[in-house]
Amino acid sequence: QVQLVESGGGLVQPGGSLRLSCAASGSIFSVYDMGWYRQVPENERELVARITFGGNTHVADSVMGRFTISRDNAKNTVYLQMNSLKPEDTAVYYCNARIETRTTSYDYWGQGTQVTVSS
Repeated sequence: QVQLVESGGGLVQPGGSLRLSCAASGSIFSVYDMGWYRQVPENERELVARITFGGNTHVADSVMGRFTISRDNAKNTVYLQMNSLKPEDTAVYYCNARIETRTTSYDYWGQGTQVTVSS
């Protein structure tokens, strides 16, 4: 059984910062690409940032220069440092990871963590 557990969401004022964490656990053989997505009601889930096992990153234009993705391969954990937050960053943030177990390779999702940017 594989799980992705997110933490770090909450309420922050515009211009503030938050750091999200997502840890993968369970019967894991390898963790490949990891990423963060976000979704607001009635909209599709959108990519925020992704990072490969080797550390290559891709960040959405809407958060470029404000958000940074990183990972700790030893801990199977991915982070999203969010600075200069704006009200339009308000969403549920989901962690995603391509994980290989002994029997399969699959895209797993976390349960989501709410980020609210408001004064």
